[in-house]
Amino acid sequence: MYLSVIVNTLGGLAIFVLGMKFMTEGLQMSAGNRIRNILRAVSSNRVLGCLTGTVVTTAVQSSSATTVMVIGFVTAGLMTLEQAVGVIIGANIGTTMTAQLIAFKFEALALPAIAIGVPMKFFATRKKYRYAGEIIAGFGLLFFGLSLMGDGLKPLRTDPAVVEFFTKFDPAHAGGLVLCILTGAVVTIIVQSSSATVGLTMTLATQGLISLPAAIALVLGENIGTTITAQLATIGSGNVNSYRAANAHTLFNVLGVILVTAIFPWFLQGVDWLTITLMHAPANTMVDGAYPHAGRFVANAHTLFNVLNAIVFLVFFPLLIKATLALSPKDKEAGDPLFRMPQFDQRTLDNPVAAMAQVRGEILHMAEVVRAAYCNAIESIMQHDHKNIRKWQRFERHIDEMHKTLMLVLTQIMQSEINEEASQEISEQIRIINNLERIGDAVEIIAMLGEDIMDKDIPMSPQSWEDLQTMREKVAQFLELIRQGLRTPSANFLEEAEVLEASIDALRENIRCAYIERLKNAQCSVEGGTIFMNMITRMEKIGDCCFTIARAITRQA
Repeated sequence: MYLSVIVNTLGGLAIFVLGMKFMTEGLQMSAGNRIRNILRAVSSNRVLGCLTGTVVTTAVQSSSATTVMVIGFVTAGLMTLEQAVGVIIGANIGTTMTAQLIAFKFEALALPAIAIGVPMKFFATRKKYRYAGEIIAGFGLLFFGLSLMGDGLKPLRTDPAVVEFFTKFDPAHAGGLVLCILTGAVVTIIVQSSSATVGLTMTLATQGLISLPAAIALVLGENIGTTITAQLATIGSGNVNSYRAANAHTLFNVLGVILVTAIFPWFLQGVDWLTITLMHAPANTMVDGAYPHAGRFVANAHTLFNVLNAIVFLVFFPLLIKATLALSPKDKEAGDPLFRMPQFDQRTLDNPVAAMAQVRGEILHMAEVVRAAYCNAIESIMQHDHKNIRKWQRFERHIDEMHKTLMLVLTQIMQSEINEEASQEISEQIRIINNLERIGDAVEIIAMLGEDIMDKDIPMSPQSWEDLQTMREKVAQFLELIRQGLRTPSANFLEEAEVLEASIDALRENIRCAYIERLKNAQCSVEGGTIFMNMITRMEKIGDCCFTIARAITRQA
């Protein structure tokens, strides 16, 4: 009997997790770009951030997916710690919608949904129908898995040894309450899906194997265990704020569980009031040896805990941030942050929407590195700084490594299941990355020419230095416009880019004509003039690359 119970229960849990994966991936791919854009637009208002996290997580039915995306944004510098924590608080509320869905008991629709969804997923010619099929099949698999778990656990209701074992999970005393919380946390850490463990807990309560208070205590522990997702997403990040965001998630849930544990009897009364009085649901009474309405109470406890926790910590938000900063290591980010390399953990790469969100941030960082390389090279030349100009070698190596890493990541994403919109965005991202790398190459040549001027003491006319300064400012302005556009393009972004491109082209032509006149009048040396015009030409090429990037930004926005 026990073998049959184990096989059915674990098999049902596996099918449940597979259903969650199908449903979440289908929802993400159906609305991936919109979800990323919503998250990127999060303001510093913590309440709006919380609402955003709730909506996004409800839409994708996975707090893990939201958390991984948020950590990716923080790692790439697109989101502050305060914004990230607000969204994560909301994600905790949004993830409870899965438990609410389970409580509706749609088991009768499981096989029809699988029968409809699987053919759509594997045989539909249009991607949007394949994604719809994935969502429908995931829905069916989720409830089919629940049904299998319920059937597998039924025989245990009359087994004295099992009944005796589960009596240890009695939250009426402190030891039993702590045991329930620890068990819920550990199992969720192992499974890495709070929705799956909450679903299993609801099944155990429905079959009468554990009491309703024990089930609710297990759910509290499962809310602690789910924070492992954020911790795993920060591995190898090298970004101090990503660690802090993950730590805030853990701290927020642990403190919330401690608070609710302190008032556990009153919390149970609140769940009863919410379920019976406010929602007019039937009481948790036994019917044919089971408790068919227990799932609704567990789901409401899950939601009530996260809503109350969110309210408390939104009120004391500054204290949560201070506690996070105090408890988080200060030395996670070693060295110059400008030269940090993009870090993508496998969990992020397995989620195309999250991976693309992080790539977008890393492209912004690459643009900042390129701009810094340009400014360093030109300023060193203008100031005849022999020591500082040699930094171009470090900049060039770093830009090349970033280019290589991001191209590998985008290639991997392209090979996964993505929609046409995502495919088009990746094409534009590749164009942007390639042009940023070309700008890096142009900066390298400019720096080497500058080294020649200083090392060989090559003379240049005062007018040449003035023209170089004028061109320097125009190109720096264009690079800054690109940086801002990669973050949030303005309404007239492309028009501004067109104006700068035209002005740089016209400036180069004017400088060229003036140089020829000086050369005719013997007002500058041939060697110095040749190097000068070579630098001007390279700077004009940087302007061309910037304009190509601007058009790509506009197409992917």
